[in-house]
Amino acid sequence: MNPHGAQHARPMHVDRDGPRDAPPLLLIHGSGASGASWGPVVPALAARHHVIRVDLPGCGQSPPAASYDVRGQADRVAALLDEIGPRAVTVVGHSSGGYVATALAERRPDLVGALALVGTGPRLDALLPQPAVLRALLAPPFGPLLWRRRSDAMIRKAIGATLAGPAAIPPGMVADLRNTTYRAFRGVLRENTAYLAERSVPERLAVLGLPVLVVFGAADPRWDPASARLYDAVPGARVEMLPGVGHMPMLEAPEPTARLLRDFASPRAGSSTAGPA
Repeated sequence: MNPHGAQHARPMHVDRDGPRDAPPLLLIHGSGASGASWGPVVPALAARHHVIRVDLPGCGQSPPAASYDVRGQADRVAALLDEIGPRAVTVVGHSSGGYVATALAERRPDLVGALALVGTGPRLDALLPQPAVLRALLAPPFGPLLWRRRSDAMIRKAIGATLAGPAAIPPGMVADLRNTTYRAFRGVLRENTAYLAERSVPERLAVLGLPVLVVFGAADPRWDPASARLYDAVPGARVEMLPGVGHMPMLEAPEPTARLLRDFASPRAGSSTAGPA
């Protein structure tokens, strides 16, 4: 059986790597990004796991949605997992993808065996002042005009502003970001804010009783790295700080990031149930 492949499952684009009978590992990207953002860590993870990557609605190769409510996003991911079959999935969310992952565990605990959050801001007051290039792209009235005129170089500059140093940016990530509309991106940010305003992520995780791994760049320019310690309030949570790494550990430190995720998921291999191919 060819372990690699891609499929279009409405309303989300899906990529699946690794043996379909291996323990399932779901990767959820951050705001405006796509499954391509996980590219550098996929080969190492797919050696032992059935890796499932989604493009959330309005991002990458997935069509837009009427609403980008975090719970609605989680419900769409749950429908996908129901379709392809896995249970006790280790769910990994990067940045705001961690909110979707957390909401998925809140709404469908039967699907989620463990949660890993990578660069996921724990609460609103941990957000740092945003880089000038991101403010320019988002602020009306000129934001929508600049968004439509984005060049690949501008997109790379915007991604680079979230990093602590040089890193290879997957070409597919740049191409997918070009497909993300201004309306979708603003909608995602608005709904993420609403989700955090209701309750912090550590508060949500504390009542779920799931194994939790938190990976945070010690030089994250988007979220205060010190705020990662707020996850210590989650019983049994493991917090890993990556020195010299910014907001995108999977690009900046793919090997240690993949190792942390792989080792976190592996102890539950015996309790995971793979779905049909």
